[in-house]
Amino acid sequence: MTPEAPKFGTSGLRGLSEALSDALVADYTAAFLRACDTGTGLYVGRDLRDSSPRIAQAVMATAQAMGVAVTDCGVLPTPALALAAMQAGAGALMVTGSHIPADRNGLKFYTPRGEILKAHEAAITAELGHAPDPGPVAPATTDARAAYAARYVSAFGGQALAGLRIGVYQHSSVARDVMVDVVAALGGTPVALARSESFIPVDTEAVDATTRAMLTGWCTEHALDALISTDGDADRPMLTDATGRIVPGDVLGALSARRLGARVICTPVSSNTMIAQMPEFAQVVLTRIGSPFVVAAMEEVLAGDPAARVVGYEANGGFLLGFAADEAAGALAPLMTRDCLLPILAPLAAARAAGRPLADLVADLPARFTAADRIKGIATEVSGPFLAEMSGDPARRAAFFADLGAEESVDLTDGLRVGFAGGEVVHLRPSGNAPEFRCYAEAATPERAETLVATYLEKLRADLA
Repeated sequence: MTPEAPKFGTSGLRGLSEALSDALVADYTAAFLRACDTGTGLYVGRDLRDSSPRIAQAVMATAQAMGVAVTDCGVLPTPALALAAMQAGAGALMVTGSHIPADRNGLKFYTPRGEILKAHEAAITAELGHAPDPGPVAPATTDARAAYAARYVSAFGGQALAGLRIGVYQHSSVARDVMVDVVAALGGTPVALARSESFIPVDTEAVDATTRAMLTGWCTEHALDALISTDGDADRPMLTDATGRIVPGDVLGALSARRLGARVICTPVSSNTMIAQMPEFAQVVLTRIGSPFVVAAMEEVLAGDPAARVVGYEANGGFLLGFAADEAAGALAPLMTRDCLLPILAPLAAARAAGRPLADLVADLPARFTAADRIKGIATEVSGPFLAEMSGDPARRAAFFADLGAEESVDLTDGLRVGFAGGEVVHLRPSGNAPEFRCYAEAATPERAETLVATYLEKLRADLA
């Protein structure tokens, strides 16, 4: 059987590892180099999947055959790769499948300005079919991880986490060592947990009940003040309070934006709406789901006001800094790519500076709570027609959402997002880079939001069976 063809999603090219042949990887690499500005050369990094070294070799061989200067950064966080490339005025290509299953992989593309936009994606696709024959690989090398860690140590200072015991769920994250090093350098006590030599596809936005129980147990067992982790390529954060309760990514985004003094937030329509009630923010721009749309919105804001104090984040917590921010010990330069460390460190530093537990800072925010989960194995050929029917048929929606009362709003920006008279929200959307169907919900309590997600995922299973 021919494997499913790889395709562009919201985070680059994704597909089954066996379908990402050397020839196909060479084709996309060559197309990227022809279609996009890569400045002084190409920086290449990879995650810890078994297939990533082979794919990275194909990328570098193709680039060198085209006369492009290549720097092999090895295994490192995606934001560390992007930071190093931007500082060198180069493009970058990260070999990673992020949080999706271990039998898949992908390519993430960066110009010297940051993540590619949808216009770049179209240009890359138009250039396919002209890959050169790869030659021998002899790239330069650099330790980009050290510069990434130093970015945060120099900005937050050696006492930012003093007195805090921070658990580090290492699994197979490319940031597993960087997280330990940075916590220690900021004065905290890191407690390394569950390092894995096989790849674990951790999705920080949809954490299963078994993992949540594990996190809670570690917090009790090790007397932790917080616990941190990331997805596989470390552009999405995970942060829990001292009880092991996960702080959602869009809450981390709001806390980080406030700590950094942002005035404008660009975030997908699925993010927690509490930011509209926070006086610190003068403008909230809602986008489609996916970092290219967030980046595009941020660039539009900056085009109108280059001094705008703008940040972006996704509901999964990936955070983008669009202005030079002043932290306790120094400046943080803009980084227009999703980052995991900043939305972990900013809330923890804020809590420590206030002399309060992280849970208190979360509790002070407007009382709106989100939850998200997914059904795996649902092809877009199934989810697409279902959503089209639901979107165009009010009677069908009324039957499906009968338990939630009167429909108050319908938002088709990305998937189907329905608001109800009681203030609750349910949002249904196929994943852009995996055969999954996602459900998001928002309510007045975390328990109610989680109940809504569980209820409507079960209804989806029944309808799509």
